[in-house]
Amino acid sequence: MADQDLGGISPFQQMVASGAGAVVTSLFMTPLDVVKVRLQSQRPSVANGKCLLYCNGVLEPLYLCPNGTRCTTWFRDPTRFTGTLDAFVKIVRHEGTRTLWSGLPATLVMTVPATAVYFTAYDQLKTFLCGQALTSDLYAPMVAGALARLGTVTVISPLELVRTKLQAQHVSYRELGTCVRAAVAQGGWRSLWLGWGPTALRDVPFSALYWFNYELVKRWLNGPRPKDQTSVGISFVAGGISGTVAAILTLPFDVVKTQRQVALGAVEAVRVKPPRVDSTWLLLRRIRAESGTKGLFAGFLPRIIKAAPSCAIMISTYEFGKSFFQRLNREKPLGH
Repeated sequence: MADQDLGGISPFQQMVASGAGAVVTSLFMTPLDVVKVRLQSQRPSVANGKCLLYCNGVLEPLYLCPNGTRCTTWFRDPTRFTGTLDAFVKIVRHEGTRTLWSGLPATLVMTVPATAVYFTAYDQLKTFLCGQALTSDLYAPMVAGALARLGTVTVISPLELVRTKLQAQHVSYRELGTCVRAAVAQGGWRSLWLGWGPTALRDVPFSALYWFNYELVKRWLNGPRPKDQTSVGISFVAGGISGTVAAILTLPFDVVKTQRQVALGAVEAVRVKPPRVDSTWLLLRRIRAESGTKGLFAGFLPRIIKAAPSCAIMISTYEFGKSFFQRLNREKPLGH
């Protein structure tokens, strides 16, 4: 039988519940996302002849480092991170605490509508698949999660690129606009979907694994109670466990996505050349050759630290929101 926990809940109410969860999650998790992106985007060494779009403040000018002689101290040394804690300390010390929330406006603009559409599409697809007997109850969450995420990734990919640039290189919004316009002039509008491939390879399997494991763990923790009586605590624990497992298995694709999108801002200092985009598998091999297997899992700790609580907060807030609207709708007088 299909889940009946959507009874009495309109798609709009689902979107409101998931959007509220996205706002709360983004406020708490953005610093960990910033650290993860910084660790993933740094390379073993900085190549000469590059124009590095890295600013020490939102309104400060671009730093050009063609020979390394014009770089300030904070760039030459402190921004080389050795680990998660080191990245936190150096970012706060040399760039200010506010930097940990860099890209937050772009994050909110991206995550609130994307999460609202994603969660609503997932629930509607799962109910449809089960109702039409197109797949079993066991695999319906996996199929629905993958399809919902694929559509969301395609629509939101340009904003994901913008957010990654803001977090990885802390460029001003003006410099970011210049960077994006140059990329479009060189490679056309397709360049705004530069990280779509690895993002889809990361997010679609993540979504499939997450929802499959979430429904299994929730059912196990819920025991004999009806599905529509799942507590917020059970949703929180099930979401955290499922998010951790999915994040670990898809981390290499997250590293590739980050490096490919950050590469948009690394242009030749003398003249601009359209970047040659390697395939995802070539990038995986290159990262492994340059940094070893551990390079494929760069940002492991902040991603896991972020994945568990963010998934837990998001799904529990969403389930709470759905329960709230269910109660609200039941208490409405008939005819209203």
